Amino acid sequence: MRISLRLLSTAVGLGLTAAVLGTGPAATDAALQTQGARTAAAQAQDRAAHVGYQPSAGSGEDARANRAFFEAVIRSVAEKRAAAPASTAAVTVYYSAAGAPSFRAQISRSTRIWNGSVSNVRLAERSSGADFAYYEGNDSRGSYASTDGHGNGYIFLDYRQNQQYDSTRVTAHETGHVLGLPDHYSGPCSELMSGGGPGPSCTNAYPNANERGRVNQLWAYGFQAALDKALQKTSQR
Repeated sequence: MRISLRLLSTAVGLGLTAAVLGTGPAATDAALQTQGARTAAAQAQDRAAHVGYQPSAGSGEDARANRAFFEAVIRSVAEKRAAAPASTAAVTVYYSAAGAPSFRAQISRSTRIWNGSVSNVRLAERSSGADFAYYEGNDSRGSYASTDGHGNGYIFLDYRQNQQYDSTRVTAHETGHVLGLPDHYSGPCSELMSGGGPGPSCTNAYPNANERGRVNQLWAYGFQAALDKALQKTSQR
């Protein structure tokens, strides 16, 4: 998978795993239609801003894609905060899981994991106006985080890859990109952002202390710069 962002110079990576899904979830007609529409409209951009779960995907191009993905999410959050300033210190990032019904349980678990691991940002589901979305389907590139070419971030969960790797780890890994973490495929299983590097036997879905600290740092300090940029853009319109 590849993702990029400009507002914060943090790369994001993806990691999926295949929970026991048997023969693989069958996508609903609605999900297929949603995915089909997204693919038709954004296929060209995906290939330029897409980061894969496999170790072979790591490159400078992936880092740029990571920055673009993170930028799409942080800008969406910053603009919402600028329009309706929150009184709480923690920032809420909203997601939509409507496009990935087969992975709703894994998405929910990964959300609880992250919300229980960091304090400066939290994830919450929202039916409309989400900052990023999850989709599901078949893709030879596997699971990934990307942008649609219009400044919107999304996570794609591939059926086959989620049959090979622990699906909650994959989802939590990909969500780590949303929060600003890059891939580090050479890391151990205890490192969530090592993704598929440790192999299919790795089922750890929890970020380690360094990853938790990095996310808290990004959203405590880096977000202010992103918010300032969003406010500046708003005032110039």
